[in-house]
Formats: sequence, C-alpha cells, structure tokens
Amino acid sequence: MAKNDLIGGALWDAYSNKVSERMDNPTHLGVLTQKDADAKNAKLIVADYGAEACGDAVRLYWLVDSSDTIIDAKFKSFGCGTAIASSDMMVELCLGKKVQEAVKITNLDVEYALRDDPDTPAVPGQKMHCSVMAYDVIKKAAGIYLGKNAEDFEEEIIVCECARVSLATIKEVIKLNNLHSIEEITNYTKAGAFCKSCIKPGGHEEREYYLVDILADVRAEMDRETIKDIADKNASGTLTFTEMTMVQKVKAIDKVIDDNIRPMLMMDGGDMEILDIKDTSDGFIDVYIRYLGACNGCASGATGTLYAIESVLQQNLDSNIRVLPI
Repeated sequence: MAKNDLIGGALWDAYSNKVSERMDNPTHLGVLTQKDADAKNAKLIVADYGAEACGDAVRLYWLVDSSDTIIDAKFKSFGCGTAIASSDMMVELCLGKKVQEAVKITNLDVEYALRDDPDTPAVPGQKMHCSVMAYDVIKKAAGIYLGKNAEDFEEEIIVCECARVSLATIKEVIKLNNLHSIEEITNYTKAGAFCKSCIKPGGHEEREYYLVDILADVRAEMDRETIKDIADKNASGTLTFTEMTMVQKVKAIDKVIDDNIRPMLMMDGGDMEILDIKDTSDGFIDVYIRYLGACNGCASGATGTLYAIESVLQQNLDSNIRVLPI
C-alpha cells in the first residue's frame, strides 16, 4: 500500500518508518487456539479491549507456560493502521517475559520502540491513544491469567493517558518546581504533549481531570501555604526574609509580586518571572528578573516599572532587596 493511499502526505510524514512497515506487514498478526496451547503444554489467554475514543479494538492471544512466561503471542486488530502497528510492537515486547513483567509495559514503551530515532515521536499526537489501547489489553490479559481485575494494576489516577502521567505526579512536579503554566507541566512530565485532551475540555476525548484545573488548584493551595507559612513565622518573630530558605524566599517574592505587581503588568500585556536570588557580600539581596510579553524591551522596565517592583519588595520583605532585570 502506498503511503498516500492510506493517509494524507503531510500527516503521513509524522509516522516513523517502523510504524508504516508494521501497518502493511505486521509480524505477529494471527490467532492462537487451544490446540496450540495443548501442543506447547501452555495456558491460552485471550483478552479483548476496545477504545471508546475511536471505536478501534484489539484481541490479544498469549500462550503462558508453567513458569508464567509468555512463550507465544498473537493479536487481531479491528481498527486503523496505527492500531495494527502498535499492537504488533506490543506483542513483540511481551514475548519471552513473565506475565508479571509484561504488565509493566507502558504505552510509552510501545511508542518508543516504534521510533526510527530516539528524539522523534513515532506517531502524531492524536494517534497516541492507539498505543494506550495496546497497553490496556496487556492489563486485561494479565488480569485474566492472574485472576485479578485489570484496574488492580493501575495504582494511581491517570490524567494523561497518552504519556501515562498520574494526578499525584503532576501535583508534585508543580509544587517542587514552582510551575505556573501548562507548557511548563508538559516540559517536565510530557502530559498534554500528544493528543492534548487532558489540557482543557473540548479535546479529542472527555477527561475527568484537566491540567488547567489541576494547575489552578495546586497554585491556590501553594499560595495558601505560603501565606500561612510567612504569617506564622513572622508572627513568632523567629524568621526574617534573609533567614528564609531559597524556596521560601522565592515563594515570598512570588506572593508579593502576584498581589502587587503582576496585575499591573498584565493590564498592559506584560509579565515577569524570577530567574535567581543571590545574597551579596555587601549585604544586599539581588533578585534577578526577566520581563515577558509587552514588558520585554519596554523603556520603563529599567526605570519606573523597575523602581516600583523594587520598592514594593523592599516595603513588604526586606529593605536591602535590589531588583536586576536580565
């Protein structure tokens, strides 16, 4: 089958050669029967999984020996070429593994194995759900063999099905790295990098959790913790700004900027971010910032706006703060 007979030329370029080869010539397409199992003194496992998002379905066949090892495997795919290629690679990754090991294979393992080079995705983002389907049918097969529900293998709430990123991971990454945007979350976790359904409502498929809501909730929680932390320690008189840890300083400065500076900048289409904080040998606290949007390159960024930012931080946190734009 010629490439453009299947998919438009531009979209086809987003597929790896490995994917296109397995679309047309899958290695492990077929059926295993009880007769095959008896001949190898193995147990036959047949698992079905269908993807509601696209209507595709896959059937997975395993022959498992007495040591729990998958000694043979086949699949039948009822769907698009990407589903065929993903299922074919999924079967290949299962072969020779114990069931308990195979269940750890993720959709990202399948997609990565289909890449021509490590840095180029094997399929376009909107087709990542096909590798998720391959991952889910493995869980179904393992559940049948081990006498468990497929859900038993999923210990956390998954927000991004494409990258298999959990709710707990996203929350932790936002807090640890003080993230402020969806783009930053994606850079750190890959969540939202593929089909983008998890970013906000209205995507490829409906989700229970969306990154925009998670980010807003976690930022609100962080702000409450920062305010309480600063208020408690200031009330006790045991901690000055210079005595704070670097994380506490960043949180304190961010809070003051969010309350007093950022709204003013955003009204004019601008913004700013903190790049670094350094204590100098002569007793000053240098806060390095970068202007964003309309503020970047604005003349007042080095005069009036800079003076306002510095004055607010000095009044609210420490009189020795100096603000230096980069």
